[in-house]
Amino acid sequence: MRAANPTPQTTVRFTCADPAAPARYFALVPCAGIGSRAGTSQPKQYQPIAGQPLVMHTLQALAGVGRLHGGLVVLTPGDEFAWPLGVHWPELFVRQTCGGETRAHSVFQGLQALTDLGVRDTDWVLVHDAARCLVTPQMVDALIDACVDDPVGGLLALPLPDTLKQEAGGRSHTTVPRAGKWLAQTPQMFRLGALRDALAAKLADGFAGITDEASALELAGHAPLLVVGSAHNFKVTYPQDFALAQAIFQTRTTESSQ
Repeated sequence: MRAANPTPQTTVRFTCADPAAPARYFALVPCAGIGSRAGTSQPKQYQPIAGQPLVMHTLQALAGVGRLHGGLVVLTPGDEFAWPLGVHWPELFVRQTCGGETRAHSVFQGLQALTDLGVRDTDWVLVHDAARCLVTPQMVDALIDACVDDPVGGLLALPLPDTLKQEAGGRSHTTVPRAGKWLAQTPQMFRLGALRDALAAKLADGFAGITDEASALELAGHAPLLVVGSAHNFKVTYPQDFALAQAIFQTRTTESSQ
């Protein structure tokens, strides 16, 4: 597959001339995974859905958030996807091949790349899964509104709606009380410096115990804010998820044309 020219790797695009200026908002999209459970012949984020690669729906939705100052897409080294050029690429974003072996490693290196691009430690970073392609600007705005004055930051999430089972040997062993349990989503919004330091503290042991950005802040002694998200903001993971996402996109297109 032909590889599109990469976006600038070293240009300091996000430098703030006034160091005392209010905190800004940046998106960080880890896009270095292979999505082995999706059953696709290529990384799932590049699988076509509703007329374009899945990840492009994600980036276009984020680009529609007026308060975002910029964004970074973290790619795996050697990524050969033919990225759109010119007017088809959201100008909000740059791409860098700084992905690591795990998602946490990719996010950590992405934060370092944002720093090199001029993002300050006090700026907010909204980390969002590339495969959550049904996110909307309204969902992101709701997260920003809820977290802008919070000392820690937070994440979109949903209270657990179903009965939760503990499995043993392929059988239901115990029913786990669902009260107080939430399903984590993204974006997850934290100050760049705080998130980088929380991840750096677990770098030596391979980011053990970190499954998302909120878990890194939790291990550092913080309590991220839970902000109610949407059932539509699911992560495309399994083969059947593509059909569901396609149907939702079609419904949105029909509703917008009425």
